[in-house]
Amino acid sequence: MEKLSILIPKGRIFDNVSRLFSEAGFPFTLTDRTYRPELGADWMESKIMKPQNVGELLELGSHDVGFTGIDWIKESGADVQEILDLGFDKVRIVAAVPDDYDEEKLRSRKLVVATEYVNLAGEWLKNSGYSYRTLRTFGATEVFPPDDADMIIDNTSSGRTLKDNGLKIVGTLLESSTRFVASRRALENAEKKSRIEELAMLFRAVLDARERVMLEMNIPKEQFESLASLPAMRSPTVAPLYGDAGFAVKIAVKKCEVPDIIPKLKKLGAVDIVEYDLRKVVP
Repeated sequence: MEKLSILIPKGRIFDNVSRLFSEAGFPFTLTDRTYRPELGADWMESKIMKPQNVGELLELGSHDVGFTGIDWIKESGADVQEILDLGFDKVRIVAAVPDDYDEEKLRSRKLVVATEYVNLAGEWLKNSGYSYRTLRTFGATEVFPPDDADMIIDNTSSGRTLKDNGLKIVGTLLESSTRFVASRRALENAEKKSRIEELAMLFRAVLDARERVMLEMNIPKEQFESLASLPAMRSPTVAPLYGDAGFAVKIAVKKCEVPDIIPKLKKLGAVDIVEYDLRKVVP
């Protein structure tokens, strides 16, 4: 079979994607000064590229799948198929201006708008009724105002960098996160499509496992009925203890539920409660 060609994004998305592969069971290794990580499987090959380029390269069909933010897919207008929203590296694409600018001043003249998102910016500015010209940036967009731009359109996770540079948000264009996306040409190949679906299943299993933990406990026989409605993905796993002394019970629960569940379990008679992380959850 022809190898599945995968584009790995450089920059802030890289760490999360490399960790995802490792937790899915594919050891991720990258030697110094190379752009082709090893993924621990002979049916995959990979290359590191800027996330801005991933969508268009997949549309051209030179690679099969990749990872990038939905912001860059929309910016490039790339015709690709989204396979899975991985949910990490969440950012907002926002318009921001210096703190002392007001709406009347913004609309009184033609604005200079600094941005890496030239296409997204143009659509939003036009729909918002601004007169403008865009200035394409290549990083560090927040340093342009007020000397070299009246407004910026950039991505932000917390807004802290904007505040530190004396900027305030005046509009949100979209919210973005990292997506697992595929070339439409690759999906027309039955073997590649099957491999892509397998990867998506494993990635989803890893992401689901990150949100859950396993709780194990012993429940005395006389308390079992009061604990019969324990929360679980489907139903608790129950096994009798040696000597008919009660039951050993396992439940997989969301991490956010644990602070409420454990005290309730103790009050209802559960003992020897053990909590541990999961690696994958496949429904």
